[in-house]
Amino acid sequence: MWRLLSWVQQNLTWSIPVAMLAGLLFGYGVNAGFLKSLILPLTFLMVYPMMVTMNIKELFKAGGTKVQITALLMNFILIPALGYGLGLLFFADAPLIRLGLLLTSLLPTSGMTISWTGFAKGNVPAAVKMTVIGLIMGSLLAPLYLSALLGAVVQVPMQDVFVQILVIVFVPLVLGYLTQKWLVGKYGMEHYNAKIKPKFPPISTLGVLGIVFVSMALKAHAIIDHPSVLLNYLIPLVLMYAINFTLSTVIAKMMFNRGDGIALVYGTVMRNLSIALAIALGVFGTRGAEAGLLIALAYVVQVQAAAWYVKLSPKLFPTKA
Repeated sequence: MWRLLSWVQQNLTWSIPVAMLAGLLFGYGVNAGFLKSLILPLTFLMVYPMMVTMNIKELFKAGGTKVQITALLMNFILIPALGYGLGLLFFADAPLIRLGLLLTSLLPTSGMTISWTGFAKGNVPAAVKMTVIGLIMGSLLAPLYLSALLGAVVQVPMQDVFVQILVIVFVPLVLGYLTQKWLVGKYGMEHYNAKIKPKFPPISTLGVLGIVFVSMALKAHAIIDHPSVLLNYLIPLVLMYAINFTLSTVIAKMMFNRGDGIALVYGTVMRNLSIALAIALGVFGTRGAEAGLLIALAYVVQVQAAAWYVKLSPKLFPTKA
C-alpha cells in the first residue's frame, strides 16, 4: 500500500489528470451534489499530514532575512497583483472564475516547495521557513485580499472564510505539531525522520486527489458539454506560471546565491492549491465549483512546470567550479 501511495505522490503529473478524468466521468453519470459533504474531511486528510511534517522551529532560526523579506514582498504584492490582473484580462465578466485565479495567487508555498527545492539542490532550510511564513501569512491575509479585490462583484462571507481557514489551517497546524512532538518523544528524532515522516506526504496526496475528483465531478456536465472551457482556463494559468517563474528567476539570479535563489523561486512560484481549493469549495459551495475547476487545473500546470524547472536549474543556476 505504501509503495502505491508513494508512487502516486511521486507521479502527480499522471495521478492528478487521472483523478480529474475519473471525476468528470463520475459527475457526468451521477448527480454528484452529495460529494460536497466530503470536502471538509478530504481537506483535513490533505492538510493535517502536511502539518505533521512541518518544522515550526525553523521559523525562529536566525539568518536568511533578505531572502525571506523578498519572498514576502513577491508573494503578497507582486504575485497577487499578477493573478488579479490576469483575472480582469481573461475573465472580466466571470467574477467566480477570477476568484479561483486570485486564490491561486494569494496562497503561497506548500510542502512541495520544500521537496522541489531539495530536488534542485537549493537551500532547503530557507524553503522550510518560507513555507511556514507563507502558510501563516497567506491564511491571515487571504480573507482581506478577497474582500478588497472581489468584494464589489462577489459576496465574500468574511466570517465564513476566517472560520474555514481556522478549521483547515490552524487546527491541523496545532494538531500536526502535537502529533510530531508525540512521535519524536516516543520513537526518537532519527527514527521519526527515517521511518515515520516519509509516510505522511503520500497520505496528504490522497486528500489532494479526492478534492480534485470532487471539484471535477461538480462541474462535469459544464466541462463535457463545453470542452473549450478547459482551454479557456489553461491559457491564463500557463501565462501566470510562466511570468511567475521568469520574474522569480531574474530576481533570484540578481540578488542571491544559488541555494537561496532556488529556494526563492520555489517559495514564490509554488502555490498552496490545496487550501485554495478548500476555500473555494468549502466557503462558496456550488458557486465555488468554477473556481475549484480552475484551481484543479493549476495542479497540472504547477507540477509540470516545477518538474521541468528542476531539469533546467543546473543551467539557470550553475554550480561554481
